[in-house]
Amino acid sequence: MAWLTLVVAGVFEIGWAIGLKYTEGFTRLWPTVATAASMTISVVLLGLAVRTLPIGTAYAVWTGIGTVGTAALGMVLFQESADLLRLACITLIIVGIVGLKLVTPH
Repeated sequence: MAWLTLVVAGVFEIGWAIGLKYTEGFTRLWPTVATAASMTISVVLLGLAVRTLPIGTAYAVWTGIGTVGTAALGMVLFQESADLLRLACITLIIVGIVGLKLVTPH
């Protein structure tokens, strides 16, 4: 259950990271509210997950999910670069996340 909570926390991290772009420097009310809510939910869920998962593993996976998801959505939503080197680096992050899951005994 902690891993599922951590994955959902990572998804909300993607939400607030992408949301930052839509707040336009926190000048737009509803995107700012949604971003702040997503931040709060993400951190609360991370806090719940670390009750049973090691903090180092949980934090690395949480930020990894956020990084990969935000980079992928940046390519789709904002036409950010999707060159081969960038995709290779994102793949390395995914390998790291999977590796941490495989070596964590929960």
